[in-house]
Formats: sequence, structure tokens, C-alpha cells
Amino acid sequence: MTDLTGRHVIVSGGGTGVGARIAQDMAFAGARVTILGRREAPLKEVAKQHKYIGWVTCDVTDPAAVKDAVRQARGLNGAIDVAVANAGAADSVPFAKMTPDHLTAMLSVNLAGVVNLWQAVLPEMQSAEWGRLVAVASTAGLKGYPYVTGYCAAKHGVVGLVRALAHELGTSGVTANAICPGFIETPMLERSIANIVEKTGMSEEKAAKSLTRGNPQGRFIQTDEVSGTALWLCSDAARSVNGHALSLSGGEV
Repeated sequence: MTDLTGRHVIVSGGGTGVGARIAQDMAFAGARVTILGRREAPLKEVAKQHKYIGWVTCDVTDPAAVKDAVRQARGLNGAIDVAVANAGAADSVPFAKMTPDHLTAMLSVNLAGVVNLWQAVLPEMQSAEWGRLVAVASTAGLKGYPYVTGYCAAKHGVVGLVRALAHELGTSGVTANAICPGFIETPMLERSIANIVEKTGMSEEKAAKSLTRGNPQGRFIQTDEVSGTALWLCSDAARSVNGHALSLSGGEV
């Protein structure tokens, strides 16, 4: 198991789903963890799971708020070694009906949210000559899906970001990578299934099957698979893994 003793990990979107699982697994690997999120109650619940998890409320779409949250995180747990940009959102709308506000919302949380967090923590990683920038992206960053064009555009942007940063940060000791899962069994997926049921009249079972159809393994990705990949990216064994978009999709892409 990856030993992160002495490392400080910050995780955005850490109050639920994948972010919560990453925070807990990082803490059990020995790291001091600070989770960020907009809602205080879920953050507090996750923080109860391990003594090394602290929390700060923050909207990742606001650069000034992110800088202040990072400042508070340093006060809690010291210099930041790993930044997992996990906060995200997905809304479904046909491209012809997508409004400028909808596109801005998708880009703000899914792409700018990554940029805001990473820019806030990068200087100290460069000074330490060690750091891990990890984005939880999506297979929507590697291929297209109908009715989520704004989301796909944002996640493709994240993949482009890590590929560019790999060159920019090449000799710095800091790596940047994206994890690209397929549909993950989380509350966000539950909302997607409910949306399909509402719009199509399908049963929940048929709606779920419509989402697993593209996965050759015929199943949803689990949060521990994403967390395990993030842990590996923080390990010494992954020190040359840089600028990659790692597909967790059962072979879909």
C-alpha cells in the first residue's frame, strides 16, 4: 500500500462520492487530508471518519475563495503535497438548447475549478521539488456522449490541461495526471438515472443498463477503483507517469 505519511493532501469535492472515498483512503495511507466543498454538513461527516481529515468550505469556481481555502488548509495541515481536483457536475441538455449560462457553468466547475485549485498550490510544490496534481475527469474527456456537450468540452479541457502541464512542469518534480472513469456508482449517478427515468419513462433498471451498455464489463465503476488509482499516482512507482489520462472504463476507451 502507498505510504503517504507526512504528506498533506487536499481534495476538492470531498464531501460525497469519489472525493469522500479518496479523502478517507489517503488518510488511512498516512496523509493529513483537507477536504473542500460548498456544503459544511457533508464535509463534517467525512471528517468524522478519520482523525487526520480536516475541512474547509469553498466554491472551486471562485479563484479568490480557493486561494483563501488553501491558506486555511495550510494552517490546518502544513504545506500541500498533493492536490486532487475532484469537484464536478454534469447536466444533460441537447446541444441546440444549451445556453451560454449552461456552458459557463459546466466549464466553471469542471475545468476552471481544476485550474483554480492547482494554481493555488503549485508554487509550494515547485519549491519543494515534489508534488502530485491529480484531476478526476471522466471518459467524457476521452470520447463524446450525446446531450452532455458542455460537460464533454470541459472534461476534454482537463485532459488537454494535464498534457500541457506535463511538459511545462517536466523537470520540476511535480506531475499532472487525469483519472478518467466511466459511470461511477455515486449520488451523481443516481441523479443521472433519475433524469433518464423522468425524461424517457424507463424503469430504473433499464435506465441503469443503458448507462452500463458501453462498458465491456457491463458494470459501473466503484469509488475504490478511482481512489486506488489516485493513491498509485502519489506513489514513487508512478514518478514517471505524467500528462496521462488514465481510463477506468472496463475497456470502453
